[in-house]
Amino acid sequence: MNALAQDGPLIIQSDRTLMLETAHPLYGPCRDFLALFAELVKSPEFIHTYKVSPLSMWNAAALEIPFEEILSGLHRFSRYEPPGNVLSDIKEWYGIYGLLVLKKESSDRLRLQVFDEVILNRLGKNKDLAGLLTEPAEDGWFVETDQRGNVKQALVKAGYPVKDLCGYTTGDALPVRLRDVDTSGNQFALRDYQEEAVDVFHQGGRSSGGNGIIVLPCGSGKTIIGLGVISRISGHTLIISTNNVSVNQWRNELLAKTDLAPDDVGEFTGLEKTIKPVTITTYQMLTHRKDKAAPMNNLKLFSQNNWGLIVYDEVHMLPAPVFRATTGIQARRRLGLTATLVREDGKEDDVFALIGPKRYDIPWKTLENRGFIAQAICTEYRVSLPRDEEIQYAVAPKRQRFRIASENSLKLDIAKELIANHPDDSIMVIGQYIDQLEIMASALAAPLITGKTRHLDREKIYEDFKKRIVRVLVVSKVANFAVDLPDANVMIQISGTFGSRQEEAQRLGRILRPKEKLSRFYTLVSKGTDEQAFALNPQLFLVEQGYKYDIRYFEPAG
Repeated sequence: MNALAQDGPLIIQSDRTLMLETAHPLYGPCRDFLALFAELVKSPEFIHTYKVSPLSMWNAAALEIPFEEILSGLHRFSRYEPPGNVLSDIKEWYGIYGLLVLKKESSDRLRLQVFDEVILNRLGKNKDLAGLLTEPAEDGWFVETDQRGNVKQALVKAGYPVKDLCGYTTGDALPVRLRDVDTSGNQFALRDYQEEAVDVFHQGGRSSGGNGIIVLPCGSGKTIIGLGVISRISGHTLIISTNNVSVNQWRNELLAKTDLAPDDVGEFTGLEKTIKPVTITTYQMLTHRKDKAAPMNNLKLFSQNNWGLIVYDEVHMLPAPVFRATTGIQARRRLGLTATLVREDGKEDDVFALIGPKRYDIPWKTLENRGFIAQAICTEYRVSLPRDEEIQYAVAPKRQRFRIASENSLKLDIAKELIANHPDDSIMVIGQYIDQLEIMASALAAPLITGKTRHLDREKIYEDFKKRIVRVLVVSKVANFAVDLPDANVMIQISGTFGSRQEEAQRLGRILRPKEKLSRFYTLVSKGTDEQAFALNPQLFLVEQGYKYDIRYFEPAG
């Protein structure tokens, strides 16, 4: 490390990690600067850790952030002289973006221009690209229009991102205006960061915008940003979400906060199959087929209307068949919404190539400090297995141990105790296994919602919960995504896909809607079992987002 240069908030290390001191007076400006080109990895109380990678630098270049601005900012905020290898790497990564440009040549042909002779030669000898780059041009190749997505996906995997300047089809027009007062009589306007996210995505209608990902925590209004983008583009729109509950919520928000009429909004689900100017469906519906050998006919929905915009809700859940279908609709504007770009399958580069770069991101704690999401305290209770269940666990095959630990019967006792300790709160008990949830719901005399609960029954229970007619609600993993429970401030997680960072983020997000009360997130795990070991990964993820995690032990009375 070089000699001390100045009292800046940032320490840049030669392994390409950047450490930001949160108590420093320049923390805020430096945090905003790093968000332009680096990925936030950890954000506990005192030091936030970022990393730079080829993907993060391609994102910065795609957003047309001048490299000189990045370089000068690193020198301005760094406490020590930035390591030379880091500066060389980020310059090289940044410079790759723009060396490959895809332009429209004619109605049925595109032109891939390569502005580097070495890369041109390498691609010409790349066997994986041989079937895509078949017609040479003077400075690259001609590409068939319907191969636009396939070429971009293949090239990004080869380490060469494409700057796509082919533009978009406008799609059928549909004027959409946001209301100033929603249908419930409440004043409505986008928050400043929501408006900024819409602007950054849309880019004034230029071909450099119109695609990409908005990353914001649950409860911060990603759906509202979606409404803002729909209004800005004002064209026929396809919205893809995670389940039927989410479909219903999108419909309600569209009708409550825009001037769209009910006849403008359709649902393509198992309950109703109506294609309208704005159509809402689910990933499961798009990938549905009669059997494993049958085609996924519903994927044709992508091309059954002249869409001007496609919205991918919870884009980190995008299944592989939808990825493949998305390669063929690169002429449509594409908006991804998510609380985390973490994908357990490592397909972040596919998201970049086929949906677009990350356009906007705000740390969870920043929005909490501004009062836009609730403050939350996370606690893990470690519970011993009863003797008979401990014996069963000890002799069980490894694959069965996790479930035995997850269904620890003593979790019912601690759940009852926690509920008793929160007499004035609205509480959700969430779990993975239906048998366990049925026992829990019966013992707590609480309603249970699973994927099999009828839509009307589910809506009635949600309404009773919001009105506090019901104070405790037991839910399956169907509640992981897009369940609007604004009054819930306590979550008791009795089982889950422990090890999944996505799930932990989504479940915490269910209680982060702004409210006066402090939110509490309890996780119950069986002490000394595989369940406790698997819980470590998502627990660390929340700690890295800035949440404190308290560990306690539960011993039953007597």
